[in-house]
Amino acid sequence: MVAINKQELVRAAARAREGAVAPYSKFKVGAALLTQTGEIVCGANVESASYGLTCCAERVALFNALTSGKRNFVAMAVVARTAGGPMPCGACRQLLAEYASKAKVFVADSRAPSAIKVFSVRKLLPAAFVRKP
Repeated sequence: MVAINKQELVRAAARAREGAVAPYSKFKVGAALLTQTGEIVCGANVESASYGLTCCAERVALFNALTSGKRNFVAMAVVARTAGGPMPCGACRQLLAEYASKAKVFVADSRAPSAIKVFSVRKLLPAAFVRKP
């Protein structure tokens, strides 16, 4: 199992944030997802004039990883310019519960990237809707 360097993962999410497409809210978010093999897959939020079509950075990173065949995620960092760091929305929490249930989630404000809050996916969504095998 790969060692988790939360500062490195937060830095990767901060770099990913630069690619955000947020012409409406101007709220740029970056996410970085760490696989068990040590690969980091990033994503940034992409907005639409039809707000329901907007996709969060967490889902973009997760979808990038999944569609390139990656599985077994151990951590995700999410960074934006907001006090205390951005918390994943309900849709992102649900998808993390389905595809990265054992991952740690790190959140940080881009202005204070060393102040990292740590959560488990289970703590973020204790009663997730998941299919039992």
